[in-house]
Amino acid sequence: MKTYKNIALLLLFVLNSCSSVRVNVDYDKKVNFENYKTYAFLKSAVDKVEISDLDKKRILHSIEDAIVTKGFTKSETPDILVSIFTKENQRVDVYHNSGFGWGMGWGYSQYMGLGFNSTYITPEGTLYIDLIDAKTKELVWQGEGNGYLTKNSQKKDARIKEFVDKILSQYPPEGKK
Repeated sequence: MKTYKNIALLLLFVLNSCSSVRVNVDYDKKVNFENYKTYAFLKSAVDKVEISDLDKKRILHSIEDAIVTKGFTKSETPDILVSIFTKENQRVDVYHNSGFGWGMGWGYSQYMGLGFNSTYITPEGTLYIDLIDAKTKELVWQGEGNGYLTKNSQKKDARIKEFVDKILSQYPPEGKK
């Protein structure tokens, strides 16, 4: 019975850690997003992001792929400046499967049982994509994606693309298209 309980806990952990990217967006409700047709990256902000240059390139290429499908074109005189910011933290999951039992039988017999705790640490990250009006220099839209990270370089491209695609799927805001 304990084996089934342990397998169920492990399966729950695996399913939970493989969950998709959670996304939140916020935007200026007074902005007409139809006015934005061109973009450029805000180099000064992108340069400050403290991740590897390879991961920066992955993020920027994914943003370019996604934003072009929304009808944007890259420009030296853009309507929108695209900025990114990242955060990384550790998610700690503790599964309690502990117990202690003690009893005595007839005679000098004693019975004891012990359980255990399982701790899993999963690296999680948050990617912010900011869209800034190039003329006013004001933030007009921000998308935030949060989910597990992978250290496997073979899977990074797909995982970063998933983050970016899920975030930018919320642009433009409903009713503002």
